[in-house]
Amino acid sequence: MIEDRTLVSRIIDVFIWIILGLLALSCILPFFHVVAVSLSGRAAVSAKLVGMLPVNMNFDNYAYILGNSQFLGSFSISVARVLVGVVITLLLVAITAYPLSLDRIRMPGRLAFKIFMLVMLLFSGGLIPTFLAYRSLGLLNNFLVLILPMALNVFYTIIMINFFRGIPYELAEAAWLDGASHMNVLFRVYLPISLPALATIALFTAVSHWNSWFDGIVYISNIEQWPLQSFLYSLVSTRRIEWQSASGSLDFQNATPEGLSSALIVVAAVPILMIYPLLQRYFVTGLTLGSVKQ
Repeated sequence: MIEDRTLVSRIIDVFIWIILGLLALSCILPFFHVVAVSLSGRAAVSAKLVGMLPVNMNFDNYAYILGNSQFLGSFSISVARVLVGVVITLLLVAITAYPLSLDRIRMPGRLAFKIFMLVMLLFSGGLIPTFLAYRSLGLLNNFLVLILPMALNVFYTIIMINFFRGIPYELAEAAWLDGASHMNVLFRVYLPISLPALATIALFTAVSHWNSWFDGIVYISNIEQWPLQSFLYSLVSTRRIEWQSASGSLDFQNATPEGLSSALIVVAAVPILMIYPLLQRYFVTGLTLGSVKQ
């Protein structure tokens, strides 16, 4: 029998909902303001009259951005970075997690490798040694400097290890009895039933690559090779518009530096807002199953 809820518990629930609602609004309202600024006219933006709704609504800022070659170049670099980075990370994480999850099979060096992974998780070499290492490897001003340093993530590997441990060991044994190799077991048995974990790691990796801006600014000196977030950071931090439209001149009367910055922020956020709902149904399952050691 379920006991009636007391008045105190109901008041606490209402208080919690109010707090969570305020936190949600504190995250949503700034984005609404950015959208409103990106759609407002020059006079309203300059006079700081824009709140949550656009004033003198127009799309000149978006037309200016989408017709700019530098924006399109940075956007394509970010898209390529996400696609290549996700594929490489999923491949390396799966190949690394598979042997570490087979505790019943003796593997020399497993403990040493786990300790090495722990050290990687807790410590970093620092910015200057990292920069010198990348320079000696020829990665500066190279597209690979955006991919390789983030290719193998220890946290994602731990999630995949624990997910693999949740798969019945008998499936692998049956495949081995049929003559399957470890690679066949990994790609034909383990990975097809690990879609929730793979989707979770893919989402984490995509968001991490898409939002990363620091590595582009530090390791790439040519602005034409910057990913979108590095270009956006430079634009917003300097508060200056130094790039021209595709026609070579500013042909949009309502385009303003503030409006262009806001429009660029909105455009940069749209891909992640589109990807997340597609992977959301796998997200909680992959994260919770990967966090429980069997």
